[in-house]
Amino acid sequence: MRSVMAPRGDAPATDSASRTLVLGIDGSRRIVQCGPNARAVLGRAPEELIGHPAIELVGDVGKAELEALLEANDAGQERNGVITVLRGDGTSTEAVMTAQPLVGGDSAAPATLLFVRVALPPSERYQDPALMRRALMDDQLTRFGASLDLDQSARGLVDVVVPHYCNAASVLVLESLVAADEVHAESGSAVLRRIAVTSDDGNPAWTSTFPVGEVLVFPEGTPYRQVMDTARPVHLPHIDVDSASEIGRLWKRGPAGELLSGVSMVLLPMIARDTLLGFIACTRVPGFRNFDAYDVEIGMEFATRAAIVIDNARLFSRERATALALQRSLLPNRLSAPSSVEVRHRYLPGSKLVEVGGDWYESIALPGARVALIVGDVAGHGVRAAVTMGRLRTALHTLANLELPPADALHVMHELMIELGEQEPHFATCVYAVYDATTGTIEIASAGHLPPLLAGPNGDNEYLQVPPAPPLGVAGGSAIESREFTVEDGSLFVIYTDGLVENRGRDIDDGLARLQTVFGPDSVGHSMEDLAKATLAGVYADQHRDDIAVLIARLRRLPEDRYASWTLPADPAAVRRARGLVSSRLEDWGLEELDYTTELLASELITNALRYAPGPIELRLLLERTLVCEVLDRSAALPRLRRAEDDDENGRGLLVVSQLAHRWGTRRTAAGKVVWCEQIVPGVDPDASEQVPGWPGETWPGENHHRE
Repeated sequence: MRSVMAPRGDAPATDSASRTLVLGIDGSRRIVQCGPNARAVLGRAPEELIGHPAIELVGDVGKAELEALLEANDAGQERNGVITVLRGDGTSTEAVMTAQPLVGGDSAAPATLLFVRVALPPSERYQDPALMRRALMDDQLTRFGASLDLDQSARGLVDVVVPHYCNAASVLVLESLVAADEVHAESGSAVLRRIAVTSDDGNPAWTSTFPVGEVLVFPEGTPYRQVMDTARPVHLPHIDVDSASEIGRLWKRGPAGELLSGVSMVLLPMIARDTLLGFIACTRVPGFRNFDAYDVEIGMEFATRAAIVIDNARLFSRERATALALQRSLLPNRLSAPSSVEVRHRYLPGSKLVEVGGDWYESIALPGARVALIVGDVAGHGVRAAVTMGRLRTALHTLANLELPPADALHVMHELMIELGEQEPHFATCVYAVYDATTGTIEIASAGHLPPLLAGPNGDNEYLQVPPAPPLGVAGGSAIESREFTVEDGSLFVIYTDGLVENRGRDIDDGLARLQTVFGPDSVGHSMEDLAKATLAGVYADQHRDDIAVLIARLRRLPEDRYASWTLPADPAAVRRARGLVSSRLEDWGLEELDYTTELLASELITNALRYAPGPIELRLLLERTLVCEVLDRSAALPRLRRAEDDDENGRGLLVVSQLAHRWGTRRTAAGKVVWCEQIVPGVDPDASEQVPGWPGETWPGENHHRE
């Protein structure tokens, strides 16, 4: 059966720049059905095609390619290719041919549908308003509007406008919109930024004359200034040479005048919520139909919908920028540690496809050559997670300065999270470690967090097994407990959040194994900076990356000649002996000028311990960035500062200590407590990041940034 009726079948996607003919081919490779637009596509009447071999559609060069398409159809495979076809007037043209197999039917029915798509001549493009409207509106806004990134949305927008509506297009938006600031009503003198440009005529001058990323104010007298002044479309059906040259002269951009000569242009303002966000500049080059009033109407309908997409991207960018600024302001701007401990951190916000999270890190130098190393992660994303992170970090920083043990500090944090959860459910994971540089031990507590990694100086590494506990804010489960480990001098201690080792394309076990590889045997001789870079290698390209916080510490003990410890009996004579020990040690350190004050401070602390604590007393001196004097006794009662009355014989010891020392404080230990005081060492800044004079360690790039 032969028919001029168009065969049934789903034609490949078409656009306003092409025309498609559908042919039915039988098993003997003959045309048995033909669509009604054969003359428009091939310049032949349907009667001239039906009954003829399909191979006659193409020239000698294309016969083998067409045979290959049809043979693939015999095997049930759909194929397509670009083949030169013959027109009725003897000329030829390039066509995209798609051969689609048909299943079932009688022998007279076509076995293959052959779609022949040819490009329209320039004079015939943009002729069908219905086709143009459908190409612009159907699913296109949904497609490029799915991204909430401003640049991606703009690129998707121009890819729709070109080639369906014009030959070249660019998108310009207010600079304040790009900067995620509040957008107000702007006049024509507003600062604009071009965020997307494309063309389909193969002329590179479009992107060189109108570069992406350019920030500019259009001069008066140009159509670009007019669209910003009026917030209405500007329609220029034909720009002659003189008008184009005038635009180039006013703009002081000669190439623009040359490029716009003879074109048809329409500028479409993008308005959302009664606010002008920018405009779309659409251009048709000579040889194509000029824009008319109906084209402007179609374009404005598209621009109105596109403005909603751009505005949504702006609002998302502004919210994300606000959350990111808030999060960064809540993160520490300086890290502190004993001079024997090197610390590196890395914080990487989530990719643009993921909202800001609640990861944080902390390194806090504590009295007695100790340091608190903390990493935590609040569940969820966005501003609320960042605010909760700020609350937890502030509270944990306070608890660290109060010198609570890691398990006790996390327990207090757990109670805080339970209280916050009554207002808004939240939970967080956290690992808290305290390293003592005098003993080489580290005490670690964890609440639902991933295990810390400890890499020894000899190249071995392991994930430390810390007693498990539920995340902070999760009721029930076991109590938070800590565990103490002895650390080899020079070991690397790594704590991190789950974004480093887990993503959509990688299992967490693979991520943990990769991290062990980074801190393998060859990591011992690497600098801290190189190790920090290697830790984040390969994570930047992940478009679904969660935020990442990493803290790396090289743990070294304080040199033995920088601290001294003595055990004294519970005898009043111990005060005199302590004075002599202190004086002798300060002389060895060359700190004779601190002799009198240090002896007085040690006397007051030891006298207080003799009065209120049983058993022997331990006196320690540590020379770090400051001079620290510690007295350890067996009483768990913490002293407090009070004002003695005039007739009181006691109660003035700690008052003297508070007046003479730079700082003082107390902390509990397993056997009792420690009362300490700190003095400034002449010539040494207590808050500086450089190493203490005499410490043989090396300096490293970025030391000031990471130590402060």
